[in-house]
Amino acid sequence: MEPFDPAELPELLKLYYRRLFPYAQYYRWLNYGGVTKNYFQHREFSFTLKDDIYIRYQSFSNQSELEKEMQKMNPYKIDIGAVYSHRPSQHNTVKLGAFQAQEKELVFDIDMTDYDDVRRCCSSADICSKCWTLMTMAIRIIDRALKEDFGFKHRLWVYSGRRGVHCWVCDESVRKLSSAVRSGIVEYLSLVKGGQDVKKKVHLSEKLHPFVRKSINIIRKYFEEYALVGQDILENKENWDKILALVPETPIHEELQRGFQRLHSSPQRWEYLRKVISTPQNMKNDKCGPWLEWEIMVHYCFPRLDINVSKGINHLLKSPFSVHPKTGRISVPIDFQKVDQFNPFTVPTISAICRELDVVSTNEKDKEEHEAESEIKHRVRDYKKTSLAPYVKVFEQFLENLDKSRKGELLKKSDLQKDF
Repeated sequence: MEPFDPAELPELLKLYYRRLFPYAQYYRWLNYGGVTKNYFQHREFSFTLKDDIYIRYQSFSNQSELEKEMQKMNPYKIDIGAVYSHRPSQHNTVKLGAFQAQEKELVFDIDMTDYDDVRRCCSSADICSKCWTLMTMAIRIIDRALKEDFGFKHRLWVYSGRRGVHCWVCDESVRKLSSAVRSGIVEYLSLVKGGQDVKKKVHLSEKLHPFVRKSINIIRKYFEEYALVGQDILENKENWDKILALVPETPIHEELQRGFQRLHSSPQRWEYLRKVISTPQNMKNDKCGPWLEWEIMVHYCFPRLDINVSKGINHLLKSPFSVHPKTGRISVPIDFQKVDQFNPFTVPTISAICRELDVVSTNEKDKEEHEAESEIKHRVRDYKKTSLAPYVKVFEQFLENLDKSRKGELLKKSDLQKDF
């Protein structure tokens, strides 16, 4: 992907909002079929403008008004908030206490910086293909639970544009959930607990909850290649001491230290650890058992969720198709069917798609000069001429499924209301 120059951003955003942003699909999503009156009109949008000027409580009457405002304001970042009791743009005119957040998608925010204590390749905002596997595992684990354990159907996964992923759960019943229920869901999905000072953040026992067991089965598929080869978590004493800190202080500490020194690679040391903690003699010790292996796997690989983003109904989250001002990458939907192939480094940047559009426009202009006007009336939407097209298609498929589900519910209701 071609390099991005932040100095070009204002001009690129003008072109992006004028010709490439998929407004029709975006409005179709947030309007949810227009079934509920004022649903879109009562939605909060927040814009971050150049020089970090931050404007909250924006709201729009329709798609056209949203388009005009985005083209006028040229936001560096767009956040989506809750659906309120009144229009957010009029929140100052409403009686004190009457302006309330009523509905919002259940959202999850997974950020690579929260894994800094367990990844060795990068830190802070940096990512690479080695540590991106953490996001792949997170998506697989959380998506399986949302679908199978909770029965949520409409889950949109989105790349943040820099170092993480977001999930929007859009089922009608989910959008109405209270903060308390949201907290319960995110608590259920959280296994790694404790701040930077807490060494042992995972506590399991031999009796695993089905959610934990299924999550470990997903981790197991990635663990050797990601943790033992890519991150080389048992490479040297400094690193294996971090793992031994997760194992209770028993005689096996010394046994593992001696064994690790004899062996030459992370995979060999991991196999040795598994063998030692599973011997009948060590299993007699109630502090030792197969759950130690599971705890280490979960500690290094399990999703780390920002709980506050999920539990607060009025919490803002970056919008899909926003542009990340530091990387220039578009915040694109992720095709769950191809989640293992998703590569953040091939996500289109705003500079790339604007250049692609320039090339296409020049070619079309040449063509127009040689063809009659009438023959080129059927114009293709501009984003379809760029590398943004496949990502918009993923979004459209998600919207199709939402529509089908909504029509199914309406049919069910009308059948129930029929007087036989």
